[in-house]
Amino acid sequence: MKDWFGLVARLATGGVWVAAGALKLPYPAESVRAVRAYDLLPEAIVPAVGHLLPVLEVVIGLCLILGVLVRGSSVVSALLYLAFIIGISSAWARGLSIDCGCFGGGGEIPDAAAKYPREIARDVVLMALSGWLVVRPASRLALDNVLFASTADPGTHPPTDDTSDHEGSLDGAEEDHAQDR
Repeated sequence: MKDWFGLVARLATGGVWVAAGALKLPYPAESVRAVRAYDLLPEAIVPAVGHLLPVLEVVIGLCLILGVLVRGSSVVSALLYLAFIIGISSAWARGLSIDCGCFGGGGEIPDAAAKYPREIARDVVLMALSGWLVVRPASRLALDNVLFASTADPGTHPPTDDTSDHEGSLDGAEEDHAQDR
């Protein structure tokens, strides 16, 4: 069951990242404006963050969707969601009325503070899913399962004392497969 939950977590989180990044890629000036509106980073790095963030979002999203380097991608994902939660909370606490810039746009807009609780809640859920994938990165239909599968033949490793006398005992992969049935 956890393997299927991991797949759902990967697809949901990865899909949000790809959508968010892809919507911002064609409009780098808006992405920079969104980063600037938070007034948290030194102006010298705002353009670099505004230009690189959409690319990073798409890369992380694709890695999660495809199931490549899931644990590392999930760590980055969780940290980015934490940064976004802090950024939105900071804007809210300072009375800023800005579009989060999560899916494009950005800058000042009227009544943005009314959206902050929903945006924070969304990011908390996505951060929790990312955290799940950090702890349990293995899931169904992940390329990591193919790329990092054990290449050793199960019959070639030396038997241990507790399994050498048990004919017909299952190795770890066979046990996992048997449990799935």
